[in-house]
Amino acid sequence: MTLEQKAELVVGTGMFFEIPDSILAMMPGGVNPFAPKKEELNDSAYWVMVEKIRDLVPGAAGRTAEFESLGIPTNVLCDGPAGLRINPMRKGDSNTYFCTAFPIATLLASSWDTALVRSVGEAMGNEVLEYGADVILGPGMNLQRNPLCGRNFEYYSEDPLITGKMAAAMVRGIQSQGVGTSIKHFAANNQETNRNTVNTIVSERALRELYLEGFRIAVQEGQPWTVMSSYNKINGAYTSESHDLLTKILRNDWGFKGYVMTDWGGGKDPVAQMKAGNDLLMPGSGKQISEIIQAVKEGKLEEKVLDKNVENILNIVLKSPKFRGYANSNKPDLKAHAEVTRKAAAEGMVLLKNGNNALPFSNIKKVAIFGVGSFNLISGGTGSGDVNEAYTVSLVQGLENAGLSIEEKSMKEQLDHIQKAKAKQPKQLFFFMPPAVIPEFSVKPALASAAAQNADAALITISRISGEGADRKAEKGDFYLSDEEVNLIKIVSSAFHAAGKKVVVVLNIGGVIETASWRDIPDAVLLAWQPGQEAGNSIADVLLGKVNPSGKLACTFPMKYDDVPSAKNFPGIELPDTSTRKPGSPLEEAFLRAKPAEVVYEEDIFVGYRYFTTFNVPVAYEFGYGLSYTTFDVSNLVASSGQFAGKYEFSVDVKNTGNTPGREVVQVYLSAPAGKLVKPAEKLVAF
Repeated sequence: MTLEQKAELVVGTGMFFEIPDSILAMMPGGVNPFAPKKEELNDSAYWVMVEKIRDLVPGAAGRTAEFESLGIPTNVLCDGPAGLRINPMRKGDSNTYFCTAFPIATLLASSWDTALVRSVGEAMGNEVLEYGADVILGPGMNLQRNPLCGRNFEYYSEDPLITGKMAAAMVRGIQSQGVGTSIKHFAANNQETNRNTVNTIVSERALRELYLEGFRIAVQEGQPWTVMSSYNKINGAYTSESHDLLTKILRNDWGFKGYVMTDWGGGKDPVAQMKAGNDLLMPGSGKQISEIIQAVKEGKLEEKVLDKNVENILNIVLKSPKFRGYANSNKPDLKAHAEVTRKAAAEGMVLLKNGNNALPFSNIKKVAIFGVGSFNLISGGTGSGDVNEAYTVSLVQGLENAGLSIEEKSMKEQLDHIQKAKAKQPKQLFFFMPPAVIPEFSVKPALASAAAQNADAALITISRISGEGADRKAEKGDFYLSDEEVNLIKIVSSAFHAAGKKVVVVLNIGGVIETASWRDIPDAVLLAWQPGQEAGNSIADVLLGKVNPSGKLACTFPMKYDDVPSAKNFPGIELPDTSTRKPGSPLEEAFLRAKPAEVVYEEDIFVGYRYFTTFNVPVAYEFGYGLSYTTFDVSNLVASSGQFAGKYEFSVDVKNTGNTPGREVVQVYLSAPAGKLVKPAEKLVAF
């Protein structure tokens, strides 16, 4: 390969996606700022190639360069963690290209079932293959350091062991289909606020024990084709420019054999990125290619370093469907994959409360449904983690599919409320922009009382949505329930309890919320998370007992936000901006988050349950918690040895002592003996 070809291979071919005219009008000059600029690279043959491949898999996040004369095909890279994200419609094509919206990562982690997660990965990988992509940009696996991170729905847990094991299972499942993964975002990318510039100040110990450990497990047990470096800095250095992170740790210590790509637009210095071991710059620009060529010619970048970057990329390209000449069908079995997501979603739901055995429903024929979320269940979050699915089953549809009828008067009034609210709200114009939130329905006591006379039980759905580019807020309507939501629970519960009937709250959420102040009011609380496109069917399966919930929390629900150890420093502080950068368009500012910032991980290793158990801070629902429709006895704990010496095995007997078939998770925690080094009271070591 020539120097020019090498430089072109290590830089993506640009970002092509359709931006609505209303959004383009917000851009300087009405131009897409992310589109390639031909004036940045004087190579007509290169731009001919880019035009040739730009429409492969419309909606893809990016593509690598193709060199037809050398037999090197392009590789197509697509989002995302909860399912493939591509355009569902194509110009001049009557076919549809919908993908399956699988359950969010947090729900999958709540199953504590790596075999289940692998099965989801297999289905997801098949869609990647059949729709013509080569690498899917996932799984996401940053730690849930703080419950307000806008992308927590893409991530598995607050614990690195759960995170690593689940990610490894997902990677193995996806890659069993002959396509690649990109575990992300490496590393310590635990917030969206100022994500492109924030300097994460974290101790070496916390970095190694928490924020890198999940990635280590995923790399060594899953062997992902690629790793995506994160936007942020760690202790002053951009991750994509850190030789210590990308070469010494990732490759030398852990044995990673694939290539590293940037997050889209990550880092500042392409030469430093090449030297660090960040092999592919995405989405790529002509300017980056020119800078790399110039650096080699001027001796600022050794060509042997560039050769290693090229080699790392080619090793993966040679494994890809494009190189193998696979003829994709564009016809994955979406019906079969819907069954996979329905099963997985039900297995990962967590029963938080079940007073007086309110669940599963017994002798319930008609249900009153409350909460705007009941009619528009949220399958997953927004941004690059979104999926263009063909449908999402509502709770009403799911219950009706299960043979229940819905109380009509209360349903009609709420549907009228939703229709009027939607008419006043703008449509979601761009996938990075969250949809407008519909205000909760203000139920009147008379309506609730009438519904209680006509129905056998009540269901109330509380929904939340968040996504890429923004973090959540510790305020009412987000982390806390709004006044309207609290009143809804109170009024409906009062009416139905007066009639001797049960009330169940379903939490259709992507991240932790406060529950302690209202959980005593309803009879039962089911944490359904964001369960993918079969949402209503999966929830109905659990409510009616077709599936006995076996999910356990992979994150802690605190009593209040201020109890979270990182609450006082999340998301950090903004620093004086000494740059000459002019503010861009609203979309650019939302996407780039370019204000200098710093966040100090003052809590160190005490994240999640490590903090709450060590310092005896009460929680609403602890890590590992989850009820069942049956009971279990765990006994006869036997250890393989009286002292630690390498591998250490435990065995226990688990007996179902109830009358309902069920599944239980055995969790093993260890406490370290007292010593000079402060350690958490306990940590999960196996499950």
